[in-house]
Amino acid sequence: MRYINCMKNKTNPTIAKQATKPTTTASTDFPKETYLFWYERMLLIRKFEDKAGQLYGEQKIKGFCHLYNGQEACIAGAVTALGKEDKYITAYRDHAHPIALGTPPQQVMAELFAKATGISKGKGGSMHMFDKERHLFGGHGIVGGQIPLGVGIAFAEKYKKSNNLCITFMGDGAVRQGAFHESLNLAMLYKLPVIFAIENNGYAMGTSVERTSNVTELYKLGLAYDMPSQPVDGMDVVAVHHAVAEAAVRARAGLPSLLEFKTYRYKGHSISDPAKYRTKEEVALYKEQGPIEQLRTIMLEKGLVTEAALDLIAQQVKQQIADAVTFAEAADFPEPAAAYEDVYAEKGYPFLKGC
Repeated sequence: MRYINCMKNKTNPTIAKQATKPTTTASTDFPKETYLFWYERMLLIRKFEDKAGQLYGEQKIKGFCHLYNGQEACIAGAVTALGKEDKYITAYRDHAHPIALGTPPQQVMAELFAKATGISKGKGGSMHMFDKERHLFGGHGIVGGQIPLGVGIAFAEKYKKSNNLCITFMGDGAVRQGAFHESLNLAMLYKLPVIFAIENNGYAMGTSVERTSNVTELYKLGLAYDMPSQPVDGMDVVAVHHAVAEAAVRARAGLPSLLEFKTYRYKGHSISDPAKYRTKEEVALYKEQGPIEQLRTIMLEKGLVTEAALDLIAQQVKQQIADAVTFAEAADFPEPAAAYEDVYAEKGYPFLKGC
């Protein structure tokens, strides 16, 4: 068990405790295909974000850009635990969510390029990825703004008497918003099929969790509402899968849950953040224990895959990223008139036609 010397490295104590090498919950109780799915999808997300960061530096991507490096297990484990009709909503660190759900990477890349072939037709950019087909209700730029929306989506599913749920992702900074508490209260009051998932990477922008409240174990915030709440090793994709699967059973029975994924981001809050509020040693320790690295080790130790097979996956992912960039660069920008489209929903509201 290894801990960062907090005093010596001036490291956030909460993060230092999280950096203890976790005991993995991974086992072979999943088909080989599931392990391969996790590995391929997390690696695709990682390499996509690496390329996005590079292209941003080349000024081919503009505006805000928040990368997901290090947090891949949070969405990959959730996707395999939920059904095809379940709903997703998240904040603005949102490139990974559509990719994990199966959105073609070229459509996500085109969105970053603000091209018409992007997943949001080039109108959303980095912070507003939507995919209607895969039930992704978007990334949202207002801190905490997506949390009550997730409750509303869950309310709609209950109203329609479906068996679907909504998983609502947020960062650790968002839990300090009043809307978070209002959402937990309403979810429990109306017994809604919702899972609140905090991706706690330790820093709300550059402010550590311990500097925002005396409550640093964020899952405990749900206990005030008698909501089932628990911490989860967000660097272990299998642990995430199990926690979300259990929460999904509760949600479909009308009992919400709050999950705190203890994870870490390797990059700054955004591209423009030099992240000088943490040490290089802290980042290096997390990279040693990253979700992709953990899963790779487990798969090899269990004999589920060979080094050659993993190398082939890496080559295929590299080609996918290259194809995505080619697609995005060749695509057209939206026509100016497109700014007036998609403003109102016309279906079911004939009085809006011609507006």
